[in-house]
Amino acid sequence: MTMAVREPPASSPEDLGRHAAWYVLAGVVTTAAQAVLFLVLRPELGSQAANLVAIAITTVGNTEFHRRVTFEGRRSKATKRHFQDLLTFCFYAGYGSLVLASLDVLVAQPSALLETAVLLAASLVGGIVRFAVLRWWVFARA
Repeated sequence: MTMAVREPPASSPEDLGRHAAWYVLAGVVTTAAQAVLFLVLRPELGSQAANLVAIAITTVGNTEFHRRVTFEGRRSKATKRHFQDLLTFCFYAGYGSLVLASLDVLVAQPSALLETAVLLAASLVGGIVRFAVLRWWVFARA
């Protein structure tokens, strides 16, 4: 006798709430780690390079967390996940670099704390977009 494997039901409002809660938790932890890395690396590397390194380190861990926890049970192909990692890094790297460059135009010598605050605000906006991409593209129900 073989057991039929049942596909999980289509997305429900409960799924959206659970996904959003895990996503926010992971985002807070990852963004905090990114901010700490930025502050630690900034004196040695400068703002732009410190931001890129912090993003590179945190993006892979964040996406893996979402794969294993936030969107558990939803399948995605490895190539799609790696492509998503690359796009996420490129988006945040470009977006963060643009934000820092804009801040440099507006403020002659921004402090590390001001740069960090601006990056955190930018990360919040980018995170909302990323949630939609993860939920409805990377880990979408078949």
